[in-house]
Amino acid sequence: MMGTSLFAEYESLMSRDALYKGSVLGRDERDALLNAFLSVCSWTRVFFLWRPNLRDEGDNHVVELAIAGMADAIVTKNLRDFRRMEIQFPELRILAPETLIKEIL
Repeated sequence: MMGTSLFAEYESLMSRDALYKGSVLGRDERDALLNAFLSVCSWTRVFFLWRPNLRDEGDNHVVELAIAGMADAIVTKNLRDFRRMEIQFPELRILAPETLIKEIL
């Protein structure tokens, strides 16, 4: 799923040349990678701001996007912060990438 806030965050991160110093990917390749990723995302509009009050305020939009898109899970390395939501959504699982890989293999 992709939404306005997440798109802006990804676009910003991919355009920061200093983050990719020493990387084999130049700006054009990073743009192509982002475009390929976006081509398999479904655009999801967020109509309600739930504000689960995550430790990092900047992550709240990820939960809102997941709820709006009726996602089964959020896959993140940031398990600790996402598991400390003040508003709980029991149907939404928070998984590490390696856990998801084990489940689908």
